[in-house]
Amino acid sequence: MGGWQPLPEELPAEVRHFVEQLRLLKDDTGLSLVSLGARTAYSKSSWQRYLNAVQPPPRQAVVALCRVAGLAGTDAERHAVRWELAVQAWPRPASAPERPPGTEEYEDDPTLPWWDRPEQEPAARPHGRLLLSAVLLLLVLLLVTVVGAVLLG
Repeated sequence: MGGWQPLPEELPAEVRHFVEQLRLLKDDTGLSLVSLGARTAYSKSSWQRYLNAVQPPPRQAVVALCRVAGLAGTDAERHAVRWELAVQAWPRPASAPERPPGTEEYEDDPTLPWWDRPEQEPAARPHGRLLLSAVLLLLVLLLVTVVGAVLLG
């Protein structure tokens, strides 16, 4: 992989494989990190951390990279599986407190770019106030018209 800094030797095999695959996928897009950031809603510095194995990416960042690279279906699912394996094996910071088995330290990032968000039903709004305001405004306009006609006539 040209241009990438070497990954730390102590990385678990799952993490190393995952990051190498992400690097290949990113290289296949032909995009710079700045352009990748603009297309995925994750910053250039975030992508630098993810692609240099400094920090695990959120699952949605991997999904966004797959989308930008034109992967779908089973190809994209492979990257999701690699992500799950890598996150489980990712080295924990030395200063992190011990967590009970089965708890996730690296939680999935719920942030989705606006173009990937599912459509939501608009919140129910009280239409009564709007209708009352419209009727009152109509009455005021009618009153002003009648008063103006009386004064001018």
